[in-house]
Amino acid sequence: MMKILVLHGVNLDMLDKRDPAQYGTVTLDEINRRLEALGKELDCRVETFQTNFEGAICEKIHQAHIDKVDAVLINAGAWTHYSYALRDALAILKVPILEIHMSNIHAREEFRHCSVVAPLAKGRIVGFGLQSYLLGLRAAVELLKES
Repeated sequence: MMKILVLHGVNLDMLDKRDPAQYGTVTLDEINRRLEALGKELDCRVETFQTNFEGAICEKIHQAHIDKVDAVLINAGAWTHYSYALRDALAILKVPILEIHMSNIHAREEFRHCSVVAPLAKGRIVGFGLQSYLLGLRAAVELLKES
């Protein structure tokens, strides 16, 4: 069975309390439940992880390499735009990485247009709220089936 790791970065534990115009009112728990349910439909095991600590997300990525996960979906939050430590941890992986954002980062502040994760990603899905995650999971499963 395929193993897909979904990483939620900094501040994503506060989704239902943040700017609803950008993020809606969905909670992180709801996103995780929807991902796990879709994972069952797609015959894959989904593990989710959220942290506000940069070192913890890097360690989780290191563990994903050791555990031989099949793909990684990542919404790194603000770390997307500047965390070279996160980028270097992701570079260790030899599996598809999909970059996910709930908001359309290209329609927001200029600093959000840059991603240090993007060069490592097989693709990026932005601007669809909760659906960005579900589309990302579907895309990861299809990529793995093709390879």
